[in-house]
Amino acid sequence: MSDMARAGVALWLLVAGVAFAAEAPAPYPLEQWAMRSVIGNVSVSPDGTRLALMKIPSRDGDPIIEIYDAADLAKKPFRLNAAPMELVSIIGWLNDRLLFFAARQAVRDQVEGREQDTYRYRTSLLDVEKKTFENLDISSGFGLENVLPQSPNKVILSMSAPGQAKASDFARRVQGFFSPRDYYEFDLEKGTRKLLVQGRISLGAYGFDSEGRLWRAQGVDRGERQLRWVWRPSEGADWEEFHRQGIDNYEFDRFQVVDRDDMNANHAYVLARNGHDTTGLWSYDLENKRFAEAIFRHPEVDVSYIRYHSNSWEHPDTVVGVGYRTDKLHVQYFDEAEGALYKQLEGVIPGAHDVSIVSRSRDGATLVVANTGPRDPGTYYLLKNGKLEIIGSQQPLFASENLADTEFVKYRARDGRELFAYVTTPKGKPPFPLVVMPHGGPQARDRGGYDKWAQLLANYGYLVIQPQFRGSDGFGRDLREAAFEDGGQEGHKMQDDKDDAALYLVERGLADKNRMAMFGWSYGGYAAAVAAARTPQLYQCTIAGAGVFDTVLQFRFDRRGADGEILERYLAYEESGINPINEVSKVNVPILVVHGVVDYRVLVDHATKYVDLLEQHNKPHKYVKLEGAGHFYNTLLYNHQLEFFTAMIDFLRDDCGMRGS
Repeated sequence: MSDMARAGVALWLLVAGVAFAAEAPAPYPLEQWAMRSVIGNVSVSPDGTRLALMKIPSRDGDPIIEIYDAADLAKKPFRLNAAPMELVSIIGWLNDRLLFFAARQAVRDQVEGREQDTYRYRTSLLDVEKKTFENLDISSGFGLENVLPQSPNKVILSMSAPGQAKASDFARRVQGFFSPRDYYEFDLEKGTRKLLVQGRISLGAYGFDSEGRLWRAQGVDRGERQLRWVWRPSEGADWEEFHRQGIDNYEFDRFQVVDRDDMNANHAYVLARNGHDTTGLWSYDLENKRFAEAIFRHPEVDVSYIRYHSNSWEHPDTVVGVGYRTDKLHVQYFDEAEGALYKQLEGVIPGAHDVSIVSRSRDGATLVVANTGPRDPGTYYLLKNGKLEIIGSQQPLFASENLADTEFVKYRARDGRELFAYVTTPKGKPPFPLVVMPHGGPQARDRGGYDKWAQLLANYGYLVIQPQFRGSDGFGRDLREAAFEDGGQEGHKMQDDKDDAALYLVERGLADKNRMAMFGWSYGGYAAAVAAARTPQLYQCTIAGAGVFDTVLQFRFDRRGADGEILERYLAYEESGINPINEVSKVNVPILVVHGVVDYRVLVDHATKYVDLLEQHNKPHKYVKLEGAGHFYNTLLYNHQLEFFTAMIDFLRDDCGMRGS
């Protein structure tokens, strides 16, 4: 019987308890927007009998684990908190009774230096039968490499290799913080671990198959300034090198081994450009060291997603599809049954947008399905016995009909370059007040779907555009490299791209040219600070969250360990880019500065220095310090978000004169 048949998926699926709230008053109170996701990390045990999830039971409460009877979700669940620590995430089921989870605890109330976190992390095992948990003696930088489905009491973990920090500095620029790792087989019954292989800078990133066989590795040839990839055709065979690549161009021409190509012996799936502008998925001939076949490539955007078989217990390491993201995630399937299963699910889930099977039982009959989209903050469903039952929503107080649609658009920059953007449109009649909201990074991208900040602003009557400006990831090498044109375009053409996005909406009649603002976080905060000092001025105000206000201070750390062409690129970028700390005298609109006091990625010193200069130059501004908050979203608790959102909405209305709804 096929997996799809075992799942009981048919066109007559019943949807139980699936309903969205009736019309609700808008805008929603900021207290509701400040709430963190109510549930998350939902998964079913391999035997299909239990459902685990993480829940935040009150707006300012600590997360807890809940374990439900998968056959009857109405039964009272078993609950566990991580006190005195705070639960961070449920990592997953390791077998039918053991659940792996992570927790954290603040160990200091101030940042001691760049990249020095204020939290201490711990990983633990919950035995759902005994209702006990055990703390594991492993580092916070661990990775769960493989759950070894054929050996239910063993897993493979990796940890940062001690004594390799100096070497890691050399490599962190070239592989997204690549660092050597040590790999262990962990015995879940005995609580012991056995070293399998020790990482070195020369060969430090290893890959294991589902049976625990070591088959590939990656490292750095420091003398030749090259990355190298090796494999072995069978266990115990000698390593054979199959690819080399210069370090200096790796940032733009990444070569990523995904997994074995089950359709071709001695081939692997690889994500690479292979001479094209956009990244595609390729079948790579390991034996003959060459690209063999283009599996899929999109002409405008990078392939950015690999879909594995939904039943990872019976079909581990099995790639069934490849995806790219434009208006939403689009998946091209190799496996017809998996494609048909997803198609049926998309046909019965209300507001289906980005649908994924996040967990499935070993027999294939019980599935946890998630959906998220502009009008769905994230809803989980349980499919069991042919019945689709709602588990819960990440934001249950928001009704679909009161959220906004998001459109994926193309627009042209002033130099003719074609760019993409996401536009979230509020209810009502245009033209609307506009907020331009650039993403962080800048080597990142927006995803469309549900964006909490965009939806919040739209709910309060603001049109939002998220431009994918030059330097953004996911839209091809040319756009990525354009950020480094003529040394660097930070604050120049990259900034023009954001302004041109605003002007595009003015031309469409959607935005009011006399009511426009820019708001961003991290690099987006940098962009908002640059915008505040531009002439001619498009905006009535800007809002800079966790902003890089001093690029020299930031780059001093970011270029650590870099040399050769990479260092030259950083120095040129620093020299040619606009540094907000030097532009304070030119600020010509009100600016709201928001910064977490324990931000270790962009130290609060950035905001302190910048605000001091704003005061010295008598520039209109407000400053919100978020006590205990860091750089990343998971450090913004209810009280932080409420303070931040209140300040932002008040600032747009009162200081900018941009009343929404």
